[in-house]
Amino acid sequence: MKLTRTRSTATAATAVLAVLTLATACNRGSAESVGSGGDKPAIGIDLPRSDSDFWNSYAQYLNKGIKTDGINALPISNSQNDVTKLVANVQVFENTGAKAVVMAPQDTGAIASTLGSLAAKKIPVISVDTRPEKGDVYMVVRADNRAYGTKACEFLGKQLGGKGKVAEFQGSLDSINGRDRSEAFAECMKTKFPKIKVFELPTDWKGDVASAKLQSLLAQNPDLNGIYMQAGGVFLQPTLALLQQKGLLKPAGQKGHISIVSNDGIPQEFDAIRKGQIDATVSQPADLYAKYALYYAKAAAEGKTFKPGPTDHDSTIIQLPNGLEDQLPAPLVTKDNVDDKSLWGNTVGQ
Repeated sequence: MKLTRTRSTATAATAVLAVLTLATACNRGSAESVGSGGDKPAIGIDLPRSDSDFWNSYAQYLNKGIKTDGINALPISNSQNDVTKLVANVQVFENTGAKAVVMAPQDTGAIASTLGSLAAKKIPVISVDTRPEKGDVYMVVRADNRAYGTKACEFLGKQLGGKGKVAEFQGSLDSINGRDRSEAFAECMKTKFPKIKVFELPTDWKGDVASAKLQSLLAQNPDLNGIYMQAGGVFLQPTLALLQQKGLLKPAGQKGHISIVSNDGIPQEFDAIRKGQIDATVSQPADLYAKYALYYAKAAAEGKTFKPGPTDHDSTIIQLPNGLEDQLPAPLVTKDNVDDKSLWGNTVGQ
């Protein structure tokens, strides 16, 4: 694959699997794939959670990529949104010969010491979807999350004609993604749609929290006419269930419809768009996250390096204070393009 990069001397090592040690790791065996061994460098992979349709789709793509590309993956772990489990899982990777580690830390401020430990052992890290605030990373594989908030704001603002009341389900604000989406949405609304009142509802990425806060908000503001969900994978179903219960799930185009914009691009969101239950989502590329996480992990283990600049897959590598980030494209999906077969949400599982 042709990318903006320079090559350094490749290093390869045979991974030694310590089965007894692996058995003590947190949440081991949460994904079934282990790639072929041989003389290929071993890759440690931690999944961040299994309570989100988005992350479960990402896991499917990872498993497929491991098998297709013959990646020598150590048994995949799942830290279940718990940084202490992530730290323990990474220690197992260190002890079992990992030459690169793929992770998606949900608390981006609490992983610095672990990144420091990996750097000291010269084990490069690929961080998927989230950008650690401190600690060296080889590559962050991520879309522009500020663009998520801006795209959602612009679409929702136009849908509402520049006036109304909007509930915003904010992700965890100790996460770079939650902050990026929230800050960009707020700035856009303030600048372009000052007559729209936004109710910011912190949720810590939890669907039950979002549903409870939405119920309280609707009791006080029955004229709410817009919702921005920062993660459809956790917010979609509880939101639609609550609106259905209250008789507020009106199809798009019908009087009383609450305009809803989401983020993720999961199949369930696409179905909801087709039914007119929600209006749009930003497709976060689960397929590309998996593809390039594996690609960069393999490259890192082989000693290859990259430079900032455009790539051959419609993205741009940017320089961070603590590494590089490949900013992958994330298109807005509406009723006009929801059936596009190039969208991963229409092909996952095939």
